[in-house]
Amino acid sequence: MGKKRVLCGYGIDVDAVSGWINTQNGDKADATNISRGIFGATVGVDRLLGLWKKYNIKATFFTPGHSIETFPKQIAKIRDGGHEIAIHGYTHEIMTKLTTQQQKDVLTKCVDVITAFTGKPPVGYTAPGWATTKDTVRLLEEAGIKYDHSFMHHDCQMYWVPKMDQTWVETDYSKDPSHWMKPMGELTHSNVVEVPANWHLDDWPPLSYVTGRPSHGFVDPDVVLKLWKSQFDFYYREYDTFVFPISIHPQVSGKAQVMLLHEKLIEYINTHEGVEWMTLADMAEEFRAGRIEGYHVEGGAAKGILDD
Repeated sequence: MGKKRVLCGYGIDVDAVSGWINTQNGDKADATNISRGIFGATVGVDRLLGLWKKYNIKATFFTPGHSIETFPKQIAKIRDGGHEIAIHGYTHEIMTKLTTQQQKDVLTKCVDVITAFTGKPPVGYTAPGWATTKDTVRLLEEAGIKYDHSFMHHDCQMYWVPKMDQTWVETDYSKDPSHWMKPMGELTHSNVVEVPANWHLDDWPPLSYVTGRPSHGFVDPDVVLKLWKSQFDFYYREYDTFVFPISIHPQVSGKAQVMLLHEKLIEYINTHEGVEWMTLADMAEEFRAGRIEGYHVEGGAAKGILDD
């Protein structure tokens, strides 16, 4: 076993009201759900900021433009606390439902809002709902974004995210099978670092109740804690260096029982040698500077792995 280097961090999606007014299916927004978003932007954010201060953690807050412009005093606490503010859409728009131009317009607006609010352009992005398109990586490159937190080619190693524009043919039953019976094309990497997303390190699926939708919401937090600790234990056993980015939401993790979950998780992780807590931007910079190992993505009909 070599010397361990474990980069841990929290990516907090400050969806607040934005996710609830983006109903996607055209239904009217539920005022009670709006109140849940307000709780997240106020009570939830305050509780999490207290948690990060207690454990001396700098975190990344993926913050929709709507949340910044609606709750500027709350988001200012994040900024003034030395935490990173990164892009998460404007009103949590699901990118797969937008045209390429709409995607670009939303991204441009978000860059402008965050730059004006923080005094510097954002370097990170996570797609709302982790729903991406063939345009996403290219648009991030064009916008000067340094890292993404939406893709899942690996679960604990960073990598140069592949360009996704010409790599697969979707099955179209209206056409002859010869149209779609083809392997993926060759993968080529972008200049965007991927800090991997992971649905199994996300508080929303097990701990957020959504009326009228398939949702857990009432999973025992100790079960989630066990799931998260098990992932950490496996990575720690198998890798000398790895990243452990945890994705949470203030309106979920700001609840009492989930706050206690995070205290237990942080204290458990801190018993391990080589642990460093940092923002996702700092993780990406460690990879970009060659100070931590990464993963080389291979897939489809690629001639070889993707080298940097």
